[in-house]
Amino acid sequence: MIWKKPHISKIYEALTVIADDRMEINGNKAKCYLPSGDKFYDVKYDPNTGGMMSNDNSAYYTYSLSYPMIAFLMLIGKIPYEQKLLEILQNICWEDINKKFKNDYDKSIKLVLGELKSEGEDVDFIRREIDKIYNFVGKLEIKTLGKLERPPKK
Repeated sequence: MIWKKPHISKIYEALTVIADDRMEINGNKAKCYLPSGDKFYDVKYDPNTGGMMSNDNSAYYTYSLSYPMIAFLMLIGKIPYEQKLLEILQNICWEDINKKFKNDYDKSIKLVLGELKSEGEDVDFIRREIDKIYNFVGKLEIKTLGKLERPPKK
C-alpha cells in the first residue's frame, strides 16, 4: 500500500516538530514527541525500500502520510524545506488548535497564519514555501512498512 497524500496542515505540523526539537532519531527509527511530552509516536523507515510506518492517528485512521513521517523525511534530507520556516513555526501547539476547531485543519491554519501576520510575519512567504513542500510530498510514493500500528493511549 502507498500512503495517501496528507492534508497540507501536516506540513506545518512537521515543521513545528523540527523547530521544537521534538523528534529523536536513532538510525532508521524515531520518536516524535507531542508538545506536552507525555506521549510520542514511533516512526520506522526502511532506506532500501523507502517504506515507512508510524503509529500516529493520521497514519492509522486515514492511511495518509503523517506529520511524524514527514518530519522524519525532512530531517534525513529526503524532503527539502526552507530553514527560515522553523523560527516562524516554533512553539505552536497544533494539537490544541486542531481540537478547538474539531480537526478542521483549514480553520487551524487560518488562525495560526492570522496570528503570525499580526506579529509581522510574511504570510505570503510562509504559504509559498509550504505549498512547495506540499507539492514535493504529493509526488512521493511512500509505501507502508508492515502492518498499521495503533496509536498509543495517553
